[in-house]
Amino acid sequence: MFGLKANRHLTRELEITPPTPEAGRNGIAIVACVKNESNYVEEWVRFHKAVGVRHFHLYDDASSDGTFDVLRRILTEEELTVVPWNLRMRDEESGELLNGQTVAFAHAILNFGGKYDRMAFIDVDEFLLPKKGRTLQEALRGSGGFPNISLPWHMFGHSGHVSRPAGPVCLAYTMRVADPLRQHLDASNFKCIVDPVEVTKVAVHHFQTRSHGDKTANDGGKSATRKQRKAPAFYSAEFIQLNHYYAKSVQELKEKTERGWSFDGAVDKYRNKVATTIRYIEENVVEDRSMLEFISQYEIELNQDTATRL
Repeated sequence: MFGLKANRHLTRELEITPPTPEAGRNGIAIVACVKNESNYVEEWVRFHKAVGVRHFHLYDDASSDGTFDVLRRILTEEELTVVPWNLRMRDEESGELLNGQTVAFAHAILNFGGKYDRMAFIDVDEFLLPKKGRTLQEALRGSGGFPNISLPWHMFGHSGHVSRPAGPVCLAYTMRVADPLRQHLDASNFKCIVDPVEVTKVAVHHFQTRSHGDKTANDGGKSATRKQRKAPAFYSAEFIQLNHYYAKSVQELKEKTERGWSFDGAVDKYRNKVATTIRYIEENVVEDRSMLEFISQYEIELNQDTATRL
């Protein structure tokens, strides 16, 4: 069961009773909300399968572009669960639109979490890159078994592309924000990998567990409270790096902005946020080729054309 937290953060946090672990639970699952990602979802799935993800729990926000036709061609029923998720609800008292991602994440933990050792909560433009080892399972050893891991965004910008380049996203973009923990309202945040049977509170960017409260750890096992994780000393990408391909090309960012955000009715607010964020990224970039090196080293195929691009 879950309950909404009764304060001004009503749409942002959900308190839940952790699910019961199932016999033989194992592996890592990814949970994501998806809408019209047919151009990008194949490489995202192929990459995460290659690094050891066992199952994808995807919440479909009324996709109409064949996204899930693509997914069903490359994933079996044992690897893919699709949940219809056209969620538009408001709190009666405040009138606030409920955050559909938060509700989806809570739903995933409660209904499926008992099957897995870990669940990762990311978007289709975010990639979990192992920095030590070939798989996420190997890389997660760095955290020492902590049940709540926070990975900072490594925000990638245009990398000089005006129009969409050929080939996979994660090969085309190599310029990212220099300091992932430099505070910026919309360009500095975390995504999490958790032990689902420990989770007591759910949000898009943070979780709580019954064994450690609001304490989280970085990929190297250093723990901190939710607020303390923003300190420079918390930063680590030694074992796992979260690459967020936020902007892509100028053309694609324009299309993204025009579509708006699925779970927010404030169109102008969203457009201003995107414009401010990309300006910040582009003013503070460094080159990062770690994804290209990983894909080359392990000969990972993201689609039929990958081999010709390496």
